Amino acid sequence: MMMDMNGWPFSEDEAKEMYRNMVTKNRKDIKVQLPATLGSGTDRQKGPKNYLFLGDYVDRGPHSIEVVLMLFAMHLRWPDRVTLLRGNHESRPVNRQYGFFGECSRRYSERVYEVFQLAFNVMPLTAIVNKRIMCMHGGISEELYDMKQLDALKRPLDTPDIGIIADLTWADPETEIEMYKESPRGAGKIFGAKAVDEFCKHFSLDLIVRAHQVVQDGYEFFADKKLVTIFSAPFYCGQTNNIASMLNIDSDMVASFMLVKPVTEIKENLNVGEKAEEENLQ
Repeated sequence: MMMDMNGWPFSEDEAKEMYRNMVTKNRKDIKVQLPATLGSGTDRQKGPKNYLFLGDYVDRGPHSIEVVLMLFAMHLRWPDRVTLLRGNHESRPVNRQYGFFGECSRRYSERVYEVFQLAFNVMPLTAIVNKRIMCMHGGISEELYDMKQLDALKRPLDTPDIGIIADLTWADPETEIEMYKESPRGAGKIFGAKAVDEFCKHFSLDLIVRAHQVVQDGYEFFADKKLVTIFSAPFYCGQTNNIASMLNIDSDMVASFMLVKPVTEIKENLNVGEKAEEENLQ
């Protein structure tokens, strides 16, 4: 994936145009032979793209401020193309404990930390892609039976330990149960494959996309591929030798994964951009 000077990812067409301009600058007579692909080499969709982030932008790292400010800036610059969902770490009880409070206080002030909480408390919890894919940080909720319930939420709000908001930011899939059960995390619930199946049927969904858990291969399906967990931080916390992944949904509703291998596994031309598999959601 290629980035411009402001950190914005180029589309394949934009990257090729940049390449063309670069090699033909001051040489009008040159005939340019463009590479077959630029950037990741796995880009099926031409033109500008939309980017959806699933939460947890702060904590467990020394540069949370830079990360979240870059994402906020991208959203402000491209509000129709960059969407940021809320994760469980975009809440005061969590990010006060796992590093963000300390980083803000040490580098700036507690006031800066409080200002960030104002932004976190109004962030969206879910996103629907083409009426067929539901995305969130945590998981599904047995208390959610109508999407209008989400519209009715009064912001700003913090994340409670129980209820719809807690489930959307904290819940996890569990192979040992069928429906719902209290979570060992102490917030949200765990849910089984039958719960996913019923949830998808109720809302006419093809797929649920969530994050929240480290998965060794970067992505992991659940409930007969009705749910997928994706995790985009390789070599998590410098302790887990996991691959990271990003999910791409093209205009034909075909899903593919871009894999990012951990730094301990870097090999030339193989660490970024490998195509994992495709799922036709038609």
